[in-house]
Amino acid sequence: MKKTISFFTVLLIAAASLAGCGEGNGAADGTENTEAQASAESVEKTAENTDDSESAYEDNVIKVGATSTPHGEVLEFVKDKLAEQGYDLQITIYDDYVLPNTALADGELDANYFQHRPYLNSFNEANGTDLVSAALIHYEPFGLYGNGVSSVADAAEGASIVIPADDSNETRALLLLQQEGLIELPEGANANDGVTTLDIVDNHGYNITTVQADTVAAQFANSDEGSLAVINGNYALAAGLDINDAIAVEDASGDAAQTYANIIAVRNGDENSAKIQALINALETDEVRSFIDDTYKGAVVALF
Repeated sequence: MKKTISFFTVLLIAAASLAGCGEGNGAADGTENTEAQASAESVEKTAENTDDSESAYEDNVIKVGATSTPHGEVLEFVKDKLAEQGYDLQITIYDDYVLPNTALADGELDANYFQHRPYLNSFNEANGTDLVSAALIHYEPFGLYGNGVSSVADAAEGASIVIPADDSNETRALLLLQQEGLIELPEGANANDGVTTLDIVDNHGYNITTVQADTVAAQFANSDEGSLAVINGNYALAAGLDINDAIAVEDASGDAAQTYANIIAVRNGDENSAKIQALINALETDEVRSFIDDTYKGAVVALF
């Protein structure tokens, strides 16, 4: 729109100039027309250069959505390194699992970093989006925490167990409860096929309820003594819970680490773009691995 207005402004000025000259000779008319054309071309070139400059700037901006802990903190750690390479990493922090995917699908973000592939697949299926994994970055073991309960064996019959409600995390929580012998699921229950509380074969008398993932830690903090909760690693960290205080943790020797690896998600087709590759290369370093190990002490495990 800016180019169009400038161009017609020049034409109007040129036309006014010609009208003011009255019956000028042909040479004068030709000269003024040439000058007007040159001015218009100059305006167009200036606008094109401005557009090119803005485009080049956008190519150097990497907009990433993340939950605050640990994802936002890890991204902050690599921000200066990316700046040295000419990239401006802009981080938007979200406190839920839906908005960062909608923002990515809508083009407001270049990537997001907060989820694992089962959740991403479930989101794509439910929302008709086409988001894909560009890299596996880390794994956050799910923990089972007890309010005044020091071991799984001490869990009282009829105790309340709160778990995340969304498809993939509900599956993950139920598999952890089965791992610890607190419930029984159908034979062959697995992460890829998924399970819900409706599939529980035997709950052994426990009262299992599902709530939104980002509210589990808060509900656990306000729960009665004897209650249990399965909490996502990042929300446990944000709530000040130590994975070493969990009475049970997902078995990392199984396929959980790969299945539930936290990923860099992008729109399909953007995986190999220069700025996404720059982001991944900045994350997959020994320095980032050391930062993760030293900062989270087992609550987050690097996978590169």
